[in-house]
Amino acid sequence: MTTTAHAPTPAPAGQRAASANPLPSLDPSQAHLPTAVAAATTPTALWNDSAEIGELTKSIAWGAVGATCNPVIALAAIKADQPRWTARIRELAAEHPTAGESALGWMVVEELSVEAARLLEPAFEASGGRNGRLSMQTDPRFHRDAAALVEQAVRFSELAPNIIVKIPATKTGIEAMEEAAYRGVSLNATVSFTVPQAVAVAEAIERGMARREADGLPMPEFGHVCTIMGGRLDDWLKAYVAKQRILVDPGHLEWAGVAALKKAHHLFVERGYRVRILSAAFRNSMQWSELQGGDLVVSPPFDWQARFNENNLPVNPHAIDEPVAEEHLAALRGISEFVKAYELEGEGGMSVEEFEQFGATRHTLRQFLDADAQLDAIVRDVLVPAP
Repeated sequence: MTTTAHAPTPAPAGQRAASANPLPSLDPSQAHLPTAVAAATTPTALWNDSAEIGELTKSIAWGAVGATCNPVIALAAIKADQPRWTARIRELAAEHPTAGESALGWMVVEELSVEAARLLEPAFEASGGRNGRLSMQTDPRFHRDAAALVEQAVRFSELAPNIIVKIPATKTGIEAMEEAAYRGVSLNATVSFTVPQAVAVAEAIERGMARREADGLPMPEFGHVCTIMGGRLDDWLKAYVAKQRILVDPGHLEWAGVAALKKAHHLFVERGYRVRILSAAFRNSMQWSELQGGDLVVSPPFDWQARFNENNLPVNPHAIDEPVAEEHLAALRGISEFVKAYELEGEGGMSVEEFEQFGATRHTLRQFLDADAQLDAIVRDVLVPAP
């Protein structure tokens, strides 16, 4: 399965943060909408948090230049058009008579992803490969096996020129990311909620790229990003304070993910990492509005984009440089789990060894593993229908 896109020429690095991203597929009749205005006037790239074709097509018309996906989202996309994909599973099962449930399910995910990637080829070409990327996530069942993650990442990267591969930001995943970066895979770190994780990811990718440069291998624009699932950090802190019976003004908790995203972005810029921060797992509009103007990616679900546009949410091109109010940070710093997520290692933040035990990490990995199991069940119902 291939597409007609070819390897683009990277855009000059010095021009990136100063201008907006090319929007070759923006619908002129939609150019007045907030998502389109932000995409057209700031360097903040809009991606869609789904590979479902209908939603992605509309999002591209509103200014989107990329898409993210994970096992939960892929499962939802398959369920949204289940008659089509059920028929395709039957065909694949006939073509691969010894393939099991998991293998057939991942064939469907691959086909869905490649189809969506074609829609993003114009943005891929126009941006020199920095945008126009379709995210595919590695099998969460490989989360303990760095070598398996690397091999699947390389395979996914060969499905289409504009595939970007998601690997979890755990100790094992970060080891895999360094090797995958060396092997020329465009990367999107996932299962990532914190500043220490983001820094560890960027350092690993930089090490892999440095090895690649030292060996004289090609250095195209890889478009690497590191996701911070800001809303999932908020979710975890809310669950944690409830469990610990800690009373906190709930308004403060809505700022935790935004604070982590802003801090990580500024650290990336200061340190010159060749990786952008990506905002995902939306729980409030600030995870879009408070990041405008940054050379980063915002990837809200389509319904959130629709709400931004329906409510004519203002676009502030300087929002990224406006600090989170000290009253919010002071309250959040009273929560030990926020300190782990916000501060750097050595200053109260987590070490790489602690990433996998962080509450949000465990919760999210379990969700992703469950989505894989549900996809297996869909395939099972095709292969072995109930009597």
